[in-house]
Amino acid sequence: MEGLVKGLEGVALDDAVEGAEARRDRRAGAALVDGDGEDRARSTWAEVASEEKRGGQERRWESVEHDRKQQQRIPAPTQWHNQDEGGEMMDGGSDGTTGIGNSGPRLQTSQCGTERQHSEEWKGYKRLPSEQEYSEDVSHIHHGLNVEPTREELDNLSKACARLWELDLNRLTPGKDYTIECGEGKKVYHKDDKASENLFSWLEDSVLRRPTYSRFCALLDNYNPHQGYKESVTQQDKHEEAAFIEEISRSAPIKYLHRYLVMKEAMSQDYEDFKKVLTSLWFDLCGRGGCSSSSSAFEHVFVGEIKGQKQEIMMVLLTNMQFYLEESNGNVDYQGYIFPRRRGELPDSETQLLTIQFEWHGVLKSVSSTLIGVSPEFEIALYTLCFFAGGEDNHVDIGPYSVNIKCYRLGDNKIGSAFPIAEN
Repeated sequence: MEGLVKGLEGVALDDAVEGAEARRDRRAGAALVDGDGEDRARSTWAEVASEEKRGGQERRWESVEHDRKQQQRIPAPTQWHNQDEGGEMMDGGSDGTTGIGNSGPRLQTSQCGTERQHSEEWKGYKRLPSEQEYSEDVSHIHHGLNVEPTREELDNLSKACARLWELDLNRLTPGKDYTIECGEGKKVYHKDDKASENLFSWLEDSVLRRPTYSRFCALLDNYNPHQGYKESVTQQDKHEEAAFIEEISRSAPIKYLHRYLVMKEAMSQDYEDFKKVLTSLWFDLCGRGGCSSSSSAFEHVFVGEIKGQKQEIMMVLLTNMQFYLEESNGNVDYQGYIFPRRRGELPDSETQLLTIQFEWHGVLKSVSSTLIGVSPEFEIALYTLCFFAGGEDNHVDIGPYSVNIKCYRLGDNKIGSAFPIAEN
């Protein structure tokens, strides 16, 4: 992962050289232009607002940020989750839905070190999963680690989710792995900016070398965020997906998830079959927004989607390294936290669940919940557990936080959306 870290350092240097004039050009970008090139295109939010070039065509769209905040270039990874005030998180579509018949362009991404500085490690993730190297199984590292659910946990989803939090051995530690600046609080309906700085001010470099974070990041360029376009999935994309599942399957949260579902008679005892179920659940394509094969659970929950000519943000889920890039590139303008429901419990630099307000590419999100520093394997396990063992509303405790894990379905066997809402 040394190449990945060097890539990120290169991005910061490149941005500094660009200067204010280049950033103004990006913010003042022209209207979206349809592009082509299914096979060559790549997408994530990392450059939706900056540049899309495919087949000689260019796409830009306006973004508005504070110039001063853009000088603060060192954010940290986080899990972002959209909270729709109206409640409904997805619309329309199924595998049989008809819609736009062609796959739209994927956008060039600057994910975790940028395509410009694509590391050898990242290229290696595109090889056959059987040819790749993975982390040592957690049971070989932490001898005696217990991932068996108790009877109490099997009877109480909240206790099971709390156990997942305890088993997230890869979670980042505030002050050690990153630093956040919460700014000032506000009500949801207040639109003024209450944060003078970025939310994240520092990230420990070693975080970028952690295998599950790195492999998660490698997936983010596999999608077209614009709703209504069929996704074009290459064989290399499938290799990255299978390798990601293989990597996280060696972690404690995923092992606990498997044992829990087996004991609830919701999953095969065969671990290889379980990994295939995870791959299918999160990466199989489904229809959304009037177009078949245009989305997946992973894209909708962890990457995000835009719908409509007015660029309405359907989901804003700037996750892990993706958020690192979005804030470092000036695409996110953090505007303060939303006052907690309980008076006197204000967030600080140690808080790992925040309800916040921010502007993203010039579009205001009045309220959004974020889990800060949790690992990719934890969130995959958390939402999968709620999908199989819970309902649409899952009022649970994770660590010191009370949350409602919203879990919407598409049909009977697909995740439509999943995200936390802080209840403290």
